[in-house]
Amino acid sequence: MTDHELPRMEFGFPGPLRDRLVAAVLSGAKTTTSALMLGYAAEGESPPEAGQRLVVVDSHEVPVATIELTDVRVVRLADMDLQHVLDEGEGDESVAQWRAGHEEMWHSAEVRGELGDPDFTVDDDTEVLAKRFRVVSVPTASKSI
Repeated sequence: MTDHELPRMEFGFPGPLRDRLVAAVLSGAKTTTSALMLGYAAEGESPPEAGQRLVVVDSHEVPVATIELTDVRVVRLADMDLQHVLDEGEGDESVAQWRAGHEEMWHSAEVRGELGDPDFTVDDDTEVLAKRFRVVSVPTASKSI
């Protein structure tokens, strides 16, 4: 399977957040990410698995890197570990800080719209897919981003 045929990996929604997250991936600062398990169900998709390769796209839907998932696990929100948080490369220094920022995003109108639930909220038992990855290739044009 060529990189053009791989499933896409979108970090956040297009705009400043995605731009910041993609830059962190390309710099090597971001090696983990988190997603709501409910999101996969809402999209009718199976969660990704370790060993799977994905194409990272920027805010303009342009492929900027290929990553390989090296570890994928389901974690209760209350059980998220500090190493995963630090490896997300978003500047969070505690699990509480990470959770507050992620709750803000997960409670946004965009996420609630994707889930089809305008009142969606997370709690300690919400299942999060914690993904660890490595960059396996970057197109030449993306290396200067």
